Amino acid sequence: MGKPSKRNREIAKLVDKDKTYGLKEAIDTLKSCPPVKFDQSINISLSIGADPRRSDQLVRGTVSLPNGTGKKMRVLVFAKGEKAEEALKAGADYAGHEELLTKVNGGWTDFDAVITTPDLMRDVGKLGKVLGPRGLMPTPRAGTVTNDIEKAVTEVKGGKIEFKLDKHAIINNMLGKLSFAAEQLDQNIRSFIDAVLKAKPAAAKGKYMKSAYLSSTMGPGLRLDLRDLMNEE
Repeated sequence: MGKPSKRNREIAKLVDKDKTYGLKEAIDTLKSCPPVKFDQSINISLSIGADPRRSDQLVRGTVSLPNGTGKKMRVLVFAKGEKAEEALKAGADYAGHEELLTKVNGGWTDFDAVITTPDLMRDVGKLGKVLGPRGLMPTPRAGTVTNDIEKAVTEVKGGKIEFKLDKHAIINNMLGKLSFAAEQLDQNIRSFIDAVLKAKPAAAKGKYMKSAYLSSTMGPGLRLDLRDLMNEE
């Protein structure tokens, strides 16, 4: 095993791997780690006490982060005529029908979110092999299958994100950038936690949120003190 880099040795001095961190302390610790040459993402990983194999225990929802994600979202809209024009005016990066369907079916995925009008969902559903693995398939629950294209595009561009339980009962999301003010990150994370708590399935029994870790792209993963976080919520 190779010798740890100087940066990793410095991080090891700052972090107690056996400690649970309050949210403010975790944010401050990640910000105090030695910098890198790009603006790192702040990510959260939640272990949830629900069984993803059971349809009545699926955890999925959306939340509009107060301060956005810091990521420029490239939005693709499947729509015809006036709805396609509405999408482009609202800020969508791509909008159209047959040409885009063909392009995506060929493997093109140069976008971060997909919205469609309900009348085209049957066509969009055929792109499941391309969109599904990347978590890009539009759904009514996420507000990405809608006739209110302007609202949907504006929300996605403004920081609305979707969360869902994976097959390991984990929820992973990016909630901002390390360059955000500590207060902005705090607001985003609390809004996200609140949304996940509200999405608790009635069939889920026992402890719902089992653990939470906060990390930066090139930084450590810090275990959050859930009791402290819940009390403040």
